[in-house]
Amino acid sequence: MRFTATTRTVAALGVATALLDGIATATTAHAGPAQPAKLQKWEPQKWEPQKAADVASVRGSAQIYFSYSANDTIRFSVDAKATPFTDPVPGAPKGLPTDADGTLKFSHYDPDTDRTGWAIADVDCLVTGGKTATLSAVVRKSNTGEDGKRVGISIQQGEHGRPDRLGFSWGVVNVDGRPDGGVGTCLAPAPFAPVVKGGYEVAHTDLPPLPSGAIPTPKR
Repeated sequence: MRFTATTRTVAALGVATALLDGIATATTAHAGPAQPAKLQKWEPQKWEPQKAADVASVRGSAQIYFSYSANDTIRFSVDAKATPFTDPVPGAPKGLPTDADGTLKFSHYDPDTDRTGWAIADVDCLVTGGKTATLSAVVRKSNTGEDGKRVGISIQQGEHGRPDRLGFSWGVVNVDGRPDGGVGTCLAPAPFAPVVKGGYEVAHTDLPPLPSGAIPTPKR
């Protein structure tokens, strides 16, 4: 999960082709961005959308199609909910409206090497908008030694027959030369990768009002 770029055309874009460091080199030999037939085999969610949400949340498990690792099996599972104003930080003594908790798990299997990289991360931020959610999480455990790194993902729950989609922070961003590829809380790219199996449910609520003294008012 070291955000290594390929040596092909996508290298010019700074695109990382692997989720985890142990399989980065194998992905460089994979097919280009043409979408395979399996893209049409996505499975709709197997639960009913919530009619009304008391708290913002996102949950589900799915396999995505990432065009720069077209032959690999990449999965994300998430179970996260908002917990506003529960995590005090410098400058926000009562926490933030985007505070959240939950678990993010992801794995990346490379058939060329028969190896799987995986990580388990603790969610620390969640914000929703309609059927779209953006969250970040800090890696708690992995098999590649990337513990402590924050990652960001976005999820869009599909509607009207369209597949769900997911974006991840180390896939097509962080091209400014920073070696760590880290992100801030709740930061992730648009959900660029379609789901081919499984699905997600996003429950949206508006951000809650700020309690008195939660965040100092900037001077104008």
